[in-house]
Amino acid sequence: MAVIEAAAPQKPKKEPTDDEKRRMKIVAGSLMKAVIRPGGGDSTPSDGDQVIYHCTVRTLDGVIVESSRSEYGGKGIPIRSVLGKTKMIVGFLEGLPTMPKGEIAMLKMKPQVHYGEDDCPLSAPSDFPKDDELHFEIEMIDFFKAKIVSDDLGVVKKVITEGQGWESPREPYEVKAWISAKTGDGKVLVPRTQGEPFFFNFGKSEIPKGLEMGIGTMSRQEKAVIYVSSQYLTPSPFLPVVEGVEEVHFEVELVHFIQVRDMLGDGRLIKRRIRDGKGEFPMDCPLHDSLLRVHYKGMILNEEKTIFFDTRVNNNGQPLEFCSGEGLVPEGFEMCVRLMLPGEIALVTCPPDYAYDKFARPANVPEGAHIQWEIELLGFEMPKDWTGLDFTSIIDEAEKIRNTGNRLFKEGKFELAKAKYDKVLREFNHVNPQDDEEGKTFSNTRNLLHLNVAACYFKMGECRKSIETCNKVIEANPGHVKALYRRGMAFMAAGDFEEAKSDFNKMIQLDKSTEPDATAALLKVKQQEQEVEKRQRKQFKGLFDKKPGEISEVGTEEDGDKTADVNQKNDDQEEDLDGDTSETSREVAGNAAQTSAPQTTFWPRLLRVLGRVGWTNMLFNVTFLFVLAYLLNLWFN
Repeated sequence: MAVIEAAAPQKPKKEPTDDEKRRMKIVAGSLMKAVIRPGGGDSTPSDGDQVIYHCTVRTLDGVIVESSRSEYGGKGIPIRSVLGKTKMIVGFLEGLPTMPKGEIAMLKMKPQVHYGEDDCPLSAPSDFPKDDELHFEIEMIDFFKAKIVSDDLGVVKKVITEGQGWESPREPYEVKAWISAKTGDGKVLVPRTQGEPFFFNFGKSEIPKGLEMGIGTMSRQEKAVIYVSSQYLTPSPFLPVVEGVEEVHFEVELVHFIQVRDMLGDGRLIKRRIRDGKGEFPMDCPLHDSLLRVHYKGMILNEEKTIFFDTRVNNNGQPLEFCSGEGLVPEGFEMCVRLMLPGEIALVTCPPDYAYDKFARPANVPEGAHIQWEIELLGFEMPKDWTGLDFTSIIDEAEKIRNTGNRLFKEGKFELAKAKYDKVLREFNHVNPQDDEEGKTFSNTRNLLHLNVAACYFKMGECRKSIETCNKVIEANPGHVKALYRRGMAFMAAGDFEEAKSDFNKMIQLDKSTEPDATAALLKVKQQEQEVEKRQRKQFKGLFDKKPGEISEVGTEEDGDKTADVNQKNDDQEEDLDGDTSETSREVAGNAAQTSAPQTTFWPRLLRVLGRVGWTNMLFNVTFLFVLAYLLNLWFN
């Protein structure tokens, strides 16, 4: 008996492209080629190449139908097409890829492979004999791999010499380049700039739009030809409007560009690189918290550009050393240094709020002064890599960073403190304790870090995030009283009084030693509830004093008792960041909790009042409900 073997599974056939489907229409005798002049070499164009050619169309009797050549009535401008991108007749799809550079060939086409094709994507020119068999004489002038800059092929680039590095200019970079311009038929519009390269600010319309788009794809020292169609030839100082020009060929050599960064996106904080550094941007920049060494000169942006500090003069010639991420220099200064390469010199223009208005201001810098720093990054040291460290060393490193975070927290720099805690928590994702003792230490340290993050969120007014962070501790350790306390405080600040009371009561159940702290917190919750209820009563004051058809104004307070009063912050508060609940009673008793009244809308407030106001008179209750129903009817109708 014959053994029947299973056939090997066949790969699914790739769906043919539209151009491939159109080529299937070519049958024997519909497209024929005769070489008039051979080209040079064996290389022929392929998909993705830009082909440049002249074309003359004749009838079989030799009558010229149309031509790109000037001697036959054309404009003398060769045709540019990108194979696989430009829509063209079927005969060109099949014929052009067979032609080497310099070849002249005659393509004899029946109607179905030129404009007589069913569903041809191109419309035949007026008076074109699309139903006739025709001769297409093609001269392949050049072809090359094209960089498609614009999807409509209005801007295409030919690379002559590859550039250096990966970075390309963009707004608002400053660019220097040798540039010349000529029309498609070779007429010079702008000769190569003499003396110095042409200088322009990227994104300021100082060169035509298409040219700028092309240069935006170039790297340093790159040489290229950028082909720009008329729709991208916007008026500019470099090339005013030229009438009757369909396209311009720009020869460009990108000499240099200066990195200019709008750090805030509003033009106020600008970093301008005036000397390149060493390395690749941004991989070799001190993006992470590091120990940096810089020389800098600080100037006030007045008419004299008064110098108020120079490390080479005022610091005995010694550079400034500081650790980034610790708020030791003005925010604008640090933001820019983080994007510098070693050896780079940058000029930073900084507004007051990112300079010294929120930082210790030098005596000779007036309030509200705009500042300019000339900064040279001499070098930096990355933070210690924890890879390969034993557990004890890891915990020691974590403790150092946490202590730095605690210092920043006490200085009121809550975002910077949070960043320090978050850094350690990220590193902890790769730490694996080896025994129970290490596991306990690791868990305790991680809990403290989460609680410190929660404290930062609390101080930053993000109570919900503070609650979510506390939940991470409570989910792992439901009996963690410090986490319950901190979450309760966040609940209270968010106006979730029942949840807050639940956390404080649970503290007492779990640990009797926390009863004074929890009791003080519960008292604070009660005070907050009474304050909210008092305000709500005032909001509804006079609700029943109106005549039928009148609506009382809800929420008007004439006695100055504003919601903002409950949002007071005690600047003297110092959060206990080490998890010691013995300090919490001072937080509450000293009115140190950062609280905010719930910003409820009309109906939630009304429901809260209904739930809390004890009505003793049944008749009054009925009257109240009747009036409420009447008001609801007016509201919705």
